[in-house]
Amino acid sequence: QVQLVESGGGLVQAGGSLRLSCDASGRTFTINHIAWYRQAPGKQRELVARITSGGTTHYINAVKGRFSISGDNPKKKVSLQMNSLKPEDTAVYYCNAETVDMGRVMDYWGKGTLVTVSS
Repeated sequence: QVQLVESGGGLVQAGGSLRLSCDASGRTFTINHIAWYRQAPGKQRELVARITSGGTTHYINAVKGRFSISGDNPKKKVSLQMNSLKPEDTAVYYCNAETVDMGRVMDYWGKGTLVTVSS
């Protein structure tokens, strides 16, 4: 199994920045990629950004040029640098890890961290 713990959320004014971190523990060698999702009130959870164990990144259009996902070791610690924040970025941000372990694909989730962007 893999455990994920997010940190770094908080309240920020529009135009400000926040840095989220996701720390993974457990069978981290099975991690295929780590991603950040977010869920705003009344909306479905959506993918924000993803980084593979090889370092390849992917972003949704809404955050391209503003957010940056990185990891010193993509399998153990991943950060999401969020710049030029907008009120519509307000959401609970979740860390997600996809693992492949003994041929089985599994998804693990953290408990989430709240990001609030005031206008």
